[in-house]
Amino acid sequence: MTVTEREGLLGCRRVVVKVGSSSISGEHAWRIDAIVAAIAAAHGRDTEVVLVSSGAIATALPLLKLEGRPDDLATQQASAAVGQNVLMWRYQTSLDRFGILAGQVLLTAGDLENATPRSNARRAMERLLGLRILPIVNENDTVATHEIRFGDNDRLAALVAQLVGADALVLLSDIEALYTRPPDEPGATPIDRVEPGDDLHGFQFGSVVVNSVGTGGAATKVSAARLAAAAGVGVLVTSADRVDEALRGEKIGTWFAPNPHPVASALTGPIAVDR
Repeated sequence: MTVTEREGLLGCRRVVVKVGSSSISGEHAWRIDAIVAAIAAAHGRDTEVVLVSSGAIATALPLLKLEGRPDDLATQQASAAVGQNVLMWRYQTSLDRFGILAGQVLLTAGDLENATPRSNARRAMERLLGLRILPIVNENDTVATHEIRFGDNDRLAALVAQLVGADALVLLSDIEALYTRPPDEPGATPIDRVEPGDDLHGFQFGSVVVNSVGTGGAATKVSAARLAAAAGVGVLVTSADRVDEALRGEKIGTWFAPNPHPVASALTGPIAVDR
C-alpha cells in the first residue's frame, strides 16, 4: 500500500523509522522509552515497523570516558562494538514492557551494493517481521571503513525502506519540521510539503555535522527523503518527540510526497557512497 499522504501512516502495512544519535544518547537516553512506546502502539495496529537507530558510538562515549566522538577509525570501531551492545540492551529492556522482541541487523554499504548479501538482508528482515520481531538496523561501524560507509543513517534508512518495500519512512530529528533556512535565523519558515521535482536549491539546510556525537542534520535528511520519495516511498521528517503523532498520521513535520512514477531503485545497481 503506497502512502501518499501523512494520514496514511495510521494503520499502514509497513513503515521504517529512523532515529539519530543525538535523540537517544547521553542525557536524552530517556527518549528510547517514548520511541518504543510509539512503535509498540503501531505494532498493536498491525503495522510492521523496522527501526533504523544510530547511537552505538555515542552510547559508548561515557562508558569509555571519551569527551567526544573519536576522530580515528579504530577508536570509532571499538566504540561501536561497546555501544551497540548497550544500545540493544536498552531497546530490549524497554520493549519487554510490551512483550516485543528485537532483532539486531548490522549492515555495511557493501551488503546493499552486492546482490547476494542484499538478498540475505532482505530475507532476514522479512522473516523477522513475519515472526513479529522488531528489526533494529544500524550501520556496522565495527567493520566499516571510511571508504565504504553509508555516510549517515538517514541514507541507510532510505535504502532500507526500499529494501523491505516499506509504505513510508519516518526520519526523526531534533526539530519538528524542515525549514527554509536554519530555524534560529530570521525569516525561517517551516516546509509543510515537498512534491517530486520541487526545486529546493533556494533553501538553506545547514551543515552535515551537527553535534559531537553523530553526523546528520537537515541536509542529509533532505537528501535521504528525496532518495526514498523518488523510489515511491513517502517520507515524513519530524521531531523524535512527536514520533507517536507521526505514526498516527497527524499533520506534523515535513512530508515528501512519493513519486507516482518511481525511478529505478538505488538497490538495483552499485550504491554511490558520499566521500
